[in-house]
Amino acid sequence: MDVLILNHREVRQLLPMHECIAALEQVFVTLANGDALQPLRWPMFLPDRSGLLGMMPGYVGGDINMMGIKTVSVMPGNHGTEYDSHQGTIMLFEKTHGVLKAIVDATEVTSIRTAAASGVATKLLARDDACNLAIIGSGVQARSHLTAMLAVRNIKRVRAFSPNQTRLEAFSAWGRRTHQVEVELTDDTRSAVDQADIICTTTSASTPILLGDWIADGAHINAVGSSVKSARELDTAAVLRSDLYVDWRVSTINEAGDFLFPKQEGVIDESHILAELGELLIGAAAGRTSTKQVTLFKSLGLAVEDIAAAHLVYQKATARGAGTYLEIGAKKDI
Repeated sequence: MDVLILNHREVRQLLPMHECIAALEQVFVTLANGDALQPLRWPMFLPDRSGLLGMMPGYVGGDINMMGIKTVSVMPGNHGTEYDSHQGTIMLFEKTHGVLKAIVDATEVTSIRTAAASGVATKLLARDDACNLAIIGSGVQARSHLTAMLAVRNIKRVRAFSPNQTRLEAFSAWGRRTHQVEVELTDDTRSAVDQADIICTTTSASTPILLGDWIADGAHINAVGSSVKSARELDTAAVLRSDLYVDWRVSTINEAGDFLFPKQEGVIDESHILAELGELLIGAAAGRTSTKQVTLFKSLGLAVEDIAAAHLVYQKATARGAGTYLEIGAKKDI
């Protein structure tokens, strides 16, 4: 059978941020309506714990109606090198016979869809007049989150901090070149988030870099960097003063250090999770109710998000004749 192969350049061309945001909105609705399967991811750590191979399977019904799996290596040591910390592929299988239809570069999909999920959360939870953006971090997700935030709010000021001055300056230059936006560089996280309406934490930190005392009333936070139970970007005070929304409860209570550390300290329990994004989209739960409310979206990333984004790329590629076909698998002789 012919399988469509799509590389990172093709993904970037075929998956603009605003279209990915719309695709994720629909898949969150599908998940909330029960027409998707989302097992917990399974990591295989290397013996020295220097990295892992993560396997993320899922199924999305509705208009997509496909099975898929993302297999991705996560190598924190790649930060500061020419290699992205997340590398891998997404495979899409049709549902009737289980035939492999596409292999899509996961690095670019992950970069875009992670920020697109934050874009969905920001649309739903940030104040309508939110315009003062702070980004903590200077890597791939800092760039994609700037793109996502510009897509959903009228951003007038951007401040950023990272301990890596070289990458921070490169991020600022990229913002000016790509979006014609001036990214103000600050000396520390506290200065970056001072009076910010939207805060995106996109770091590789394992201990808190955003403290509750620094967060302004009415802010919305997208906590993106930590995706394991042993690490967190927010301190307990930040989580405690925030109304918490998530992509999926099951992954949050099993994998999110930003949630699990305060829970282990006994200051919150699972009732602190007010809703999933899909529940907000279908009207099953309420979002922001006041201008002073602090809202927090804890992002972990889901296989159904990868499937939805990869499926959109696959559809557009087949319509435009993009990508490369290879023969993989065969029909059996009868």
